[in-house]
Amino acid sequence: MATSKFARKYGPWALITGASSGLGAEFARQLAAAGLNLALLARRRERLDELGAKLADDYDIDTVSIPADLSQRDFMEDVRGRISDLEIGLLVNNAGFGQTGAFLNGDLDADLKMLDVNCRAPLILTHEIGQAMARRGRGGIVMVASLAGLMPNPYFAHYSATKAWDLYLGEGLNVELAGRGIDVVSLCPGPTRTEFFEVADVDEAALPAAARRIIMDADDVVAAALKGLGHRSVVVPGVSNKLMAGSSRLVPRGLNARLVGRIMKMAAGR
Repeated sequence: MATSKFARKYGPWALITGASSGLGAEFARQLAAAGLNLALLARRRERLDELGAKLADDYDIDTVSIPADLSQRDFMEDVRGRISDLEIGLLVNNAGFGQTGAFLNGDLDADLKMLDVNCRAPLILTHEIGQAMARRGRGGIVMVASLAGLMPNPYFAHYSATKAWDLYLGEGLNVELAGRGIDVVSLCPGPTRTEFFEVADVDEAALPAAARRIIMDADDVVAAALKGLGHRSVVVPGVSNKLMAGSSRLVPRGLNARLVGRIMKMAAGR
């Protein structure tokens, strides 16, 4: 990735949600290396400040910490005040979480919070920041969806549905905004080494050996997303994940759901 060319097209600032850990922190590292200033958004202020200070020192960039809870109805009021003077050329809608288990046994409040973080927040951010990009005639948006959004996932059903929503929004906007100078890519990672498994209550050891072997590192996932931005509408990192995504289109959806359900039931310890 040519640093100067990338920064000219998608700079000078990138806003990354869920930036305090996992894929979000890795997006921050790779975009800092590409020369972009960073607006880091997450709930944990201390982590944001620590990461921002390190990246500012390592790459001679500017950073801003934006502590905000995307599940709150008025989150954009706090965010808007912190980014009003920033020219955001790249929006990374990365924040999200999931919960495994039988849908009817789940906590409805937690599911509604998931809907807010995974879907409502990126909708609001994309609409508002996308308007500023369109006025400038350039910009980029990364929608972090999931391999789970490509197929039904029993015992992971609500999360899977939110990620299908992210994927469809991103794919639609890829076409719709191309004429406005805005590139949109939807990232569909498979299992990745982040805090996601812990939050989702997934027992990695309970996964089949074949599933454990395809777990990817965050740096490879993010590199694939940034490489695909401006060139592809959907990025599925990893050969095994690409094969799985392709096979999901060939296998009847009902059979797909049953097969995936067996794996997720084991992973959730149900």
